[in-house]
Amino acid sequence: MRGIRSAGMVLAFALLTALPAPGQEKETAPNFKLKNAAGEAVELSKLHGKVVVVNFWATWCGPCRAEIPGMLDIYQKYKGKGLEIVGISVDRDGWGAITPFVKKLNITYPVVLGNGEVTDAYGGIEAIPTTFFVDRNGRVLQRHVGYMSRDDFEKAVRSFL
Repeated sequence: MRGIRSAGMVLAFALLTALPAPGQEKETAPNFKLKNAAGEAVELSKLHGKVVVVNFWATWCGPCRAEIPGMLDIYQKYKGKGLEIVGISVDRDGWGAITPFVKKLNITYPVVLGNGEVTDAYGGIEAIPTTFFVDRNGRVLQRHVGYMSRDDFEKAVRSFL
């Protein structure tokens, strides 16, 4: 029992990288310019002035699929207050897998196809979902690895808006 509890604590610590300590500089979020299904570029630097959630996900990822409905709810609720979400799919099957999935879930925030360059720029995405919260000035406020409940997602968004 003790080993399980310790492993859980280590996992919980690894899953959430909190805000930098007071006085520490927040890192600038790596810019990206990726295309959506229509071939239009979505560029992080063009979203300056908004709180941006950068969510790495895939259609085959159970936790990713589970958190999207809550993200959609929060996006609808807060997009008028300066929230933007960009879903970066890491699906190897590309748009053939992504497009029907986006339509089925009626995902209204921008979805783009990621690549090795963007995952490397964000520190090497080792597990999905991985979510970054970026402030209005383009600095990373928080990184979360793993499923995020609707309530936890909303708390984070509210605290950063």
